[in-house]
Amino acid sequence: MKICVTGGAGFIGSEFVRLILGTHPDDSVVVLDKLTYAGNLENLSSVRDDARFEFVHGDIADVALVDGIAGRVDAIVNFAAESHVDRSLEAPGAFIQTDVYGTFVLMEAARHHGHTRFLHVSTDEVYGQVRTGSSVEGDRFEPRSPYSASKAAAELLIQSYVVSYGFPALVTRGSNTYGPYQFPEKIIPLFITNALDGRELPVYGDGTAVRDYMYVTDHARGIDVVLRQGEPGQAYNLGFGGEVSGNEVANRIVELTGCSAGLIKRVADRAGHDMRYSLDSSRAKALGWAPQYDFAAGMEKTVAWYRENRAWWEPLKADDFWQFYERNYREAPGQAPAAAPADLAPVRP
Repeated sequence: MKICVTGGAGFIGSEFVRLILGTHPDDSVVVLDKLTYAGNLENLSSVRDDARFEFVHGDIADVALVDGIAGRVDAIVNFAAESHVDRSLEAPGAFIQTDVYGTFVLMEAARHHGHTRFLHVSTDEVYGQVRTGSSVEGDRFEPRSPYSASKAAAELLIQSYVVSYGFPALVTRGSNTYGPYQFPEKIIPLFITNALDGRELPVYGDGTAVRDYMYVTDHARGIDVVLRQGEPGQAYNLGFGGEVSGNEVANRIVELTGCSAGLIKRVADRAGHDMRYSLDSSRAKALGWAPQYDFAAGMEKTVAWYRENRAWWEPLKADDFWQFYERNYREAPGQAPAAAPADLAPVRP
């Protein structure tokens, strides 16, 4: 296959590109990426000299650009998205533009050029918080943030194309993913990089919200399996099948980095914070996929990578990053100021 990977300079997208070029010698990849703050060409440094790789700088909402690329590939895998819940609370319009309208543009191009495969990368957050049990693909959507609502809206649009046009769409709904090359605004790389710098680890609320954390290599492998073996018109959950709280994330990072547990700090909870996600991934496992890294093994690899790759992440934590950080992490009600010395507080470097 010749695959257009949108958002391929991002975290999971770049892992997928490396996987495809490393395991499918007859495949080639065209990456289309706008290179917003979370897109980084350094994520693709290991493949940029591969003759089967091409990079195009552009926006998935650019109709002419997308149509031109779609006319010379066999399939589109759509990773391109605004993806951070906290940022969606500040600027929801950008999420609607990219996550919904951008998906529409991609589907129209794929339909026009007769593609037989279109895979959309979605999220377990479309189900909303799951108080008991585990979400299956037929469960209703109950998004609770502008981010998850934008992803749910894109999925509803996709489903309408499946029904109305027989559009060959596949959807994956992945759980929270972590690993190398993740922009340090998300909880795990934020906590790791802060810990390595002796800065606070800001835990939302009481830290009991749980997530099903999946290592990035497992997520990329799952997407590849669904792309090649999934049934068009179907969605597939991809999750590890475990539950890890924010407190456990912080404690594990303290253990692996050797930083002081006193750096863990309670901050005001996120608005509309979903307290639990859980996925039933039986449908994807029936295709032959299974995650290989449990949380302990994945975290060891992840902490080691961030420890060894300061040159990648340190420039990302610049002024804009710290301005967002300071707006987002506020003192919890009744929380005493941290006792850490001033030079350990999360201020601009």
